[in-house]
Amino acid sequence: MQYRIEPHLHTVHASRCARLNANALIAGYLEAGYSAIVVTDHFDRKGFYYLGIDVAHERFPLEYFLAGYRRMKALGDAAGIRVLRGAELRFDGDDNDYLLYGYSDALLTPADDIFRMGILAFAPLAHADGALIVQAHPFRGLCKPADPALLDGVEVRNANPRHESRNELALGFAHANPSLLRLSGSDCHRAEDIGMGGILTATLPETEQGFVSLLRSGQYTLI
Repeated sequence: MQYRIEPHLHTVHASRCARLNANALIAGYLEAGYSAIVVTDHFDRKGFYYLGIDVAHERFPLEYFLAGYRRMKALGDAAGIRVLRGAELRFDGDDNDYLLYGYSDALLTPADDIFRMGILAFAPLAHADGALIVQAHPFRGLCKPADPALLDGVEVRNANPRHESRNELALGFAHANPSLLRLSGSDCHRAEDIGMGGILTATLPETEQGFVSLLRSGQYTLI
């Protein structure tokens, strides 16, 4: 049996650019035949402003950030689709986005310090935490590929139809850096994005760390 997993998805509950709530996402991905979803709401300073939070003064912004994941998890448990948590992290200094998997709460707190840090300082902390860093759409707009030594992987297929992600360049970057794992994601924000990307695997991970182990193993194919 092959399981479909979505590793790049946003909810209206925590991402300012998303249009779908937890109910719509669970229903849509069930209909599309997916067995698991990783919720990767935006984790950046502007995203918290959207939620009405000043991270320089708010002690527990992670609770607000996880609102979408928690709604998805409750509905997914009831509906029979596995929901895992991730994040799409952006630092203050540039427009690069990083998909983060298998992280602890402590890694992303305090958020104000994290946003100021940058990928060079953050990557060693993430790897010590057991987290995995995949650069999302590294050639979209003002994004630039990061130092591959700081990354675990790269999103070589971003299926969002409203952005020119230049996936062919991302694939070329992966070819030039064969140690990087490759990922495909729908980058789901709206109904038309549901089920446009992801991975197929014979193993359905039960936990976030299980998902990280699956990606590290390479035992999957891209949708």
